[in-house]
Amino acid sequence: MKKLRIVFMGTPEFAVPMLEVLVNSIHEVVGVVTAPDKPAGRGMQLTESDVKKCAKQHSLHILQPEKLKNENFLAELKALNADLFVVVAFRMLPEAVWSMPTLGTINLHASLLPQYRGAAPINWAIINGEKETGVTTFFIQQEIDTGKIIFQEKIAIRDEENVGDLYAELMQLGAKVLGKTVDAIAGGNYPQIPQDHITDIKHAPKIFKETCKIDWSKDADYIYNFIRGLSPYPAAYTLLDGKVFKIYKARKGQLAPPVMNGTHETDGKTFLRFYCKDGSIEISECQLEGKKKMSVEEFLRGTKLNSN
Repeated sequence: MKKLRIVFMGTPEFAVPMLEVLVNSIHEVVGVVTAPDKPAGRGMQLTESDVKKCAKQHSLHILQPEKLKNENFLAELKALNADLFVVVAFRMLPEAVWSMPTLGTINLHASLLPQYRGAAPINWAIINGEKETGVTTFFIQQEIDTGKIIFQEKIAIRDEENVGDLYAELMQLGAKVLGKTVDAIAGGNYPQIPQDHITDIKHAPKIFKETCKIDWSKDADYIYNFIRGLSPYPAAYTLLDGKVFKIYKARKGQLAPPVMNGTHETDGKTFLRFYCKDGSIEISECQLEGKKKMSVEEFLRGTKLNSN
């Protein structure tokens, strides 16, 4: 197996185990490209990405370009003389970047491509009620998430798990599959499967605030999956007495009486339910605008709320 010179590109926590796998392999990580430090928190202090923190722990060479087409950045990247670029949860790359290394640029995506191309594959797989998902490694080409597939591995989605649970599982699975992929490329023996065998493709667009508002005219199964698919972040929400009311955990409840969709009912002590198209959603964990996250019992103890 050839020892590869690798440049790793990533930003969030999800990419950290993948970088760790490469650092602990026979290959050499000659550079790490990540997002510039950004102001965050109440004090708006400059905050480093999770990938940068990991790279610093291993004394790796770090690049943080504002623009990926910047000539100085491209020159510095080329000077690293990498055999392979590895991308996990990063920005869309211009061709001047992904076409640079001799062995190409690979990406790890948290879905079973070609299904769930896009920015939020873990969220949408749960929202859409899928029973399985997985990770895919593939070669980057011009159109996003469309390159030739190298390896895939599946994982079951449990009925009760949320996006935070699945995120953690896929993070570890992704590290395993990425290590296998890089070793296969180094050995010169790996598949390249075109993504042209499925036409009915589900997409995974970026999640925005307006995406997260619950539509109570939907059925209970959909709303239950919608809440799981947005928990713990950014969280599904509805309006309660004119305030944003985030729902982190819920269960499907009793059949709905003939009331308007979105009507809520409570005993003021132990339960809060909202009615929808074919049933109800009973809240377990929530957060009212301006307050902390809490159980529904804690919420009801501190909030006077009437049924409507």
